[in-house]
Amino acid sequence: MLAIRHLKVSYGITQVLRDVTFDVPAGKVVALLGGNGSGKTTMLNTLSGLVRPSDGSIVFEGHECAGLSPDSIVRHGIAQVPQGREVWPSMSVQDNLELGAATRRDWAGIRSDMDEIYTMFPKLAEGRRRRAGSLSGGEQQMVAIARALMARPRCLLMDEPSAGLAPSIVGDMVDVILALNKRGLTILLVEQNIGVAAAVAEQAHILQGGEITFSGPAAGLVDNPEVLRSYLGR
Repeated sequence: MLAIRHLKVSYGITQVLRDVTFDVPAGKVVALLGGNGSGKTTMLNTLSGLVRPSDGSIVFEGHECAGLSPDSIVRHGIAQVPQGREVWPSMSVQDNLELGAATRRDWAGIRSDMDEIYTMFPKLAEGRRRRAGSLSGGEQQMVAIARALMARPRCLLMDEPSAGLAPSIVGDMVDVILALNKRGLTILLVEQNIGVAAAVAEQAHILQGGEITFSGPAAGLVDNPEVLRSYLGR
């Protein structure tokens, strides 16, 4: 579904991504792991059109998307759940979700999707009139995911959805990712938590210093000595 080829991204004279190549097959969860500063968020922002690559190709369902505007990327079928949730805190949960459908004009479909999302996330249904900023961290993460789903993506980019959440809530997040994938959604998951990646993904890539240093099955990531060397530096 998504093919990244020889992707390079620079901020001024600083090269952040260096000749990155990997695939995200349709209907799968693929994990992109790495430490702080490894280029993970830059990768997702480039796929979302927020950052322009200096070289390379991004092909989504046969269409070249490198350099397209963010709204064009969303219309093609890619949506991002940003790092740190980034909900609109002074607006209600309902308003946040409606803004997720900003590129759509199928009003009946929007209402139907809203009802379906409230069924999927009953806590959001209960607090639909509350200000998003007043919710807990886990609830705000659900708002961010639901808002992205309102764009009806076929590929969801998730930037560290487990970050800052209590361990019990992380388990709920794993369940949500698995449920979304079971519904047919393709997911590129950026994570630092190897355990989360191993629980939900089939394939994993490790990004260090802007380069892919490991690619392989996600199962067994925690005990893989090559992963320890690449990811932990030992």
